[in-house]
Amino acid sequence: MANYYLAVDIGASSGRLILGHMENGHMELEEVYRFENGMVRKNGHLCWEFDRLKNEILAGMKKCREMGKVPVSMGVDTWGVDFVLLDKDDKVIGDFVGYRDHRTDGMDEEVYKIIPKDELYARTGIQKAIFNTVYQLMAVKKEHPEYLDEAFTMLHVPDYFHYLLTGKKTCEYTEATTGQLVKADTKEWDYELIDRLGYPRRIFQKLIMPGTVIGHLSPEVQAEVGFDLEVVAPATHDTGSAVLAVPANDDDFIYISSGTWSLMGIERMEPDCSAESCSLNFTNEGGYAGRYRYLKNIMGLWMIQSVRHEVNDRYSFAEICQMAEEARDFPSRVDANDECFLSPDNMTEEVKDYCRRTGQKVPETMGELATVIYTSLAECYARTAKELEKMTGRTYSRIHVVGGGSNAGYLNELTARTTGKEIHAGPGEATAIGNITAQMLQKGEFGSIEEARTCIHESFGIKIYN
Repeated sequence: MANYYLAVDIGASSGRLILGHMENGHMELEEVYRFENGMVRKNGHLCWEFDRLKNEILAGMKKCREMGKVPVSMGVDTWGVDFVLLDKDDKVIGDFVGYRDHRTDGMDEEVYKIIPKDELYARTGIQKAIFNTVYQLMAVKKEHPEYLDEAFTMLHVPDYFHYLLTGKKTCEYTEATTGQLVKADTKEWDYELIDRLGYPRRIFQKLIMPGTVIGHLSPEVQAEVGFDLEVVAPATHDTGSAVLAVPANDDDFIYISSGTWSLMGIERMEPDCSAESCSLNFTNEGGYAGRYRYLKNIMGLWMIQSVRHEVNDRYSFAEICQMAEEARDFPSRVDANDECFLSPDNMTEEVKDYCRRTGQKVPETMGELATVIYTSLAECYARTAKELEKMTGRTYSRIHVVGGGSNAGYLNELTARTTGKEIHAGPGEATAIGNITAQMLQKGEFGSIEEARTCIHESFGIKIYN
């Protein structure tokens, strides 16, 4: 009988529980449960609903039992940078404020009064994003200093869910690196930096690497779901898991983990914390087996998702792609990385206003809006590919697009055209696959990352665009 492995993969807009197992040498996936996610306004801030998400995870686990497919292990992956503070009695302090909230406005300058931007990058290798944990903690320090006085534990989002499942407090490396408080060279917390910023040392848990067994379900959770299993930390940052699932074993490619965000980069064994890398805003996030994800954060499909929501999801993404293709001659472009698109009140109006401000033709139809967004993304990918080649001194023949965005055929065609590179699209469930792969590696289902990636390539359809 096959061993089942459960990936809890929670993104900014939805979450899913996916079972994986090996069958005839291939990895098989089965979606067990899916739920919505998003931020709600609470006490003047944009906040996550972690209490509800915990119940959704438990409901999905019960579904596994009902199906008669009890997993031997599970792991949680989510987005980066956000965290929960606990007091000495392990009670949550404050609200679950999310990264799109504006509490970090101006917090970069507060941090740079203490440590200059170039020194911060040289130490951590992490690109400047106003929502990074380093700036969120400064916002807490300025708005609610009593929270840091009371806090004994900081848990990033996947670590918090692992804690709710097991009662064990851990901090997984790939997730921690996104916050800009981990030393790039040592892969440990930068306590000198933490001290200078006035954040209490005691809240930072010992870092663990992906593949670490955290423990078994707590008695309370066992009683509720009706079984026990091991909880294994995957690369808990969703991009870390997605990159593990890139179906290639050479080094002649660039990847794009395409979803709400587009993370575009390469995998390497050493970080690049140079001034030039900083000026281009590349980041050196942690990866599986001590590797580095040298990449750039690009706004991604968040823009098209938002525009779609603003017409009450009237159109499927396939229909939007078709409309974009029909309006492909519309000339206007936007900077997909402009912070105005991070959390606008209305994405449609923000795109129109950007075009208006920059003297371009203003899109009016869904097709025109979509072609502006898709073409702007593809052109951003092309610029980033050239920057990666400049920084590494080499050229890459292809781009692997993994994640939900790999299904956006029109965008893949545009990317092939603008970059001049072959596009290999798939697998779409890369994050869940990477999560499950880390668990399978821990259990010995695969002997190496290379063996696992070969299996992924053979198990899931890859579509090529020229």
